[in-house]
Formats: sequence, C-alpha cells, structure tokens
Amino acid sequence: MGRTAVTVFICVTCRGNDGDAERPGSLLFDAVSAGLRGRADRGVTVRPVECLSVCKRPCTIALSATGKWTYVVGDLDHANHVDDVIAAAMLYGATEDGIIPWRDRPQSFRKGVVSRIPPLGFRPEGL
Repeated sequence: MGRTAVTVFICVTCRGNDGDAERPGSLLFDAVSAGLRGRADRGVTVRPVECLSVCKRPCTIALSATGKWTYVVGDLDHANHVDDVIAAAMLYGATEDGIIPWRDRPQSFRKGVVSRIPPLGFRPEGL
C-alpha cells in the first residue's frame, strides 16, 4: 500500500473562543506549513480555506484525499497540536480508505472529530 497525496484544509476565518484579533486557524496554517517544510516523505499539501462552518469548535481542519473518507476535526490549538495535525496527515495518507483507527489517532483527534464524510461514489457493502 502506498502513500497517497493528502490535503489538509485549515479554516482561517474563525476568531476563536476569546474573540482574539489573531485568527487561530491562520496561526495553525502557518505552523503546520512550517512543520512540513523540508520533509521529503510528506505527500501533504496544506491549504487555507475561508470557512469550514464549524464556528463553535475553532480551530478546524479537514483531511482529504481522492477516494478516501474525509475527516473534519475541531478544537485544535496552534500552539499545542501542530505535531498532531502532521502525524494525523501522515497516518491518513498511509491508509487505503482514509479511516485511521481510533487508537492510532493523536489524542486531539480522538476528541476533536466533528464528522467523517464518505468519498464521492461510495457504495456501502451489503446495502
């Protein structure tokens, strides 16, 4: 099984719980981008997005790849979860279907999953 190209979409719109002038998603975007620089094995692209509509759980990201389930994860922190985002993206890229076993997810991802969205064309077995 090979690694597939992964996109991490990071919402840069929300102001956070304290109404901070600095947008936590923008800080997370910068930190994750910096953390991935120079990693030859990464296969991960980071993209800012204006809104993921999870405003009550900022800072929010979406992990996405062709043919895989998409994860939406909220309640992340730019100071504490950069390594978690990178680790989850690497784990996600190594999966066949995008489903990361719960026990393998970083702690912030175990608690922060907002939703899991099936890939386009998904056909459940037995239905």
